[in-house]
Amino acid sequence: MDVRRVVTTGLLVTTTATVAAALGARAVLQHQAAAARAAIGKPLGEDAPRADRVFKKRLGATIDLLVLGDSIAAGLGADGPRGTLGARLARQVAKRTDRAVRLRTAAVVGSESSMLDAQLATLPLDYVPDVAIVVVGGNDVTHRVPVAESVGHLEKCVVALRAKGSAVVVGTCPDLGALTPVPQPLRALGARASRQLASAQREVALRHGAYVVSLADVVGPFFVTNPDEMFSLDRFHPSSLGYKRTAKAMLPSVLAALGEHDEVPFGHAWPVLADPVSGRAPTG
Repeated sequence: MDVRRVVTTGLLVTTTATVAAALGARAVLQHQAAAARAAIGKPLGEDAPRADRVFKKRLGATIDLLVLGDSIAAGLGADGPRGTLGARLARQVAKRTDRAVRLRTAAVVGSESSMLDAQLATLPLDYVPDVAIVVVGGNDVTHRVPVAESVGHLEKCVVALRAKGSAVVVGTCPDLGALTPVPQPLRALGARASRQLASAQREVALRHGAYVVSLADVVGPFFVTNPDEMFSLDRFHPSSLGYKRTAKAMLPSVLAALGEHDEVPFGHAWPVLADPVSGRAPTG
């Protein structure tokens, strides 16, 4: 008996079976992805409510708050302008600092991390926000963008904002495992991929002086246990209540970035270069 022939034949059979299984699994996932897209649809359209204005104008000493990122940052799913993430954060910051807050939203529905640069390009050259909020990543996962590529774009955005002298708060990729319209095993794969991206986002953001909020940790459980209240009509984007909870969860890091808060709770992280007394990351 030719042992080499037996071994070779065995390897060929095993490889063929493995390839067939992989192709079968890919076909299942592609079918599930198509079914999920059909189930979710676009009942909200593609335009988020426009919430930009000055909040509590009478207080003066205005804080400039910039919001960048995807549909969550833009506020798609909110009942109106007051319900968006940016508006809720602006009101809370005004209340806690006793200062007016000027909100500017450059976030665009459907954006991946690669589009952050284009969002920055829409801003006036002399515009320097006191604090910039960046929430992005979900579309990178659903569109299967490599993690290294995604975080490279986020890194460039954070570096550009820090160079201007702006404080930055990054809300990492939400847990896509909370999306019940997405069937298993696709949902489990999405959950794992979103956690991997969130971890990489956290590392690069902290390294370049940004504050980080793990959305999966600070609000993810609420979306899992109360989906009817926390999700909007499409069961994919937050509702006004979902944005309220998300803004409340992000607020400690926003206040810390502004030098108004000297501690942050679980799920938040200080930048590597943060001053231990003021909590502010040095600019430049």
